[in-house]
Amino acid sequence: MVKNFTLSCLIILVLGGLAACTPTVEVAVPDKPITINLNVKIEHEIRVKVERDLEDLFAEEDGLF
Repeated sequence: MVKNFTLSCLIILVLGGLAACTPTVEVAVPDKPITINLNVKIEHEIRVKVERDLEDLFAEEDGLF
C-alpha cells in the first residue's frame, strides 16, 4: 500500500513538473506603431543630366545617323 502511494506521488510530481515546463506563446499588440527607416539615397540626377546631354547632342548633330 505504501509502495502504491509512493509511486502515485512520484507520478503526480513528474506530470506536474512536465506541465510546468510547457512552452507558452504570447501574442501582444505593440504600443507604438511599427516604423521602418530606410536609408536609401536615390541619385536620379545623373540619369537626367545624361539624357539632357544626349538630347542636346542629337539636336545639334542632325547628320549623325
